[in-house]
Amino acid sequence: MFRRKFVQLISLVGAGGLAATVAAEASDTTTVTYRVKGFSCITCAVGLDTMLQHHKGVIWSRSSYPDGIVVINFYPEEVTDNALRGFIAEMGFTVEEARAT
Repeated sequence: MFRRKFVQLISLVGAGGLAATVAAEASDTTTVTYRVKGFSCITCAVGLDTMLQHHKGVIWSRSSYPDGIVVINFYPEEVTDNALRGFIAEMGFTVEEARAT
């Protein structure tokens, strides 16, 4: 389903138009890095990414099992830092610190 919508979007606006849209959106976003405790395997990191990417306001998420971190790019007007921390805690992990970039 997603792939079909993506292909339709590419056909309508062209790759250049899509790149301009993504660049415009990126300026209105915040990226934060959390140190996360509780990853016991790669599946934990992938699962957290999957759940975060379905959370309202989250654009993308990249977790690293060996490093014990997650980097999240989000719209601050749709989701807060505290909401993200709470969501990660609900998933069974502990957030130690955060760094905004």
